[in-house]
Amino acid sequence: MRIVVVVLVLFGLWLLFSGFFEPLLLTLGLLSCLFVTWIAQRMGLLTPEADHTPLHPLRCLGYIPWLAWQVAKSNIDVVQSILIPSKGISSRVVRVPSSQPSNLLRSLYANSITLTPGTISINVTDDVITVHALSREGAEELEGGEMDARVTALAGKR
Repeated sequence: MRIVVVVLVLFGLWLLFSGFFEPLLLTLGLLSCLFVTWIAQRMGLLTPEADHTPLHPLRCLGYIPWLAWQVAKSNIDVVQSILIPSKGISSRVVRVPSSQPSNLLRSLYANSITLTPGTISINVTDDVITVHALSREGAEELEGGEMDARVTALAGKR
């Protein structure tokens, strides 16, 4: 039953976003949804044991603008590091704690770090993410833990 629901949801999203209703394109869209579902099943993503952490929708809506602001601030920091020689680049590798209770949230945290210019997640374990930071300020901000706390808070009760 779970597989049928996934195929129907994917196909519904495909219809919504594509807007194509010609028989050939409908068939190709359905085949692509079946293929993606098959891959997800083979990866073990559709089993009851898979990590299905529910995310709080309103907290997600609040996280997106906050992350966009962090990306903008980091862009300015990277540009200053390049254009102002006295500021310089002081790259470093740091290990930041990861308090997320699930693989989904840990992945979201690591990807949020990588989306922020000047930082990239190198390795992810259950409780630590190894990060390369272009500047001391970027590393210190991650070590402060605000992003970690915000991502963890996304798994609130509905």
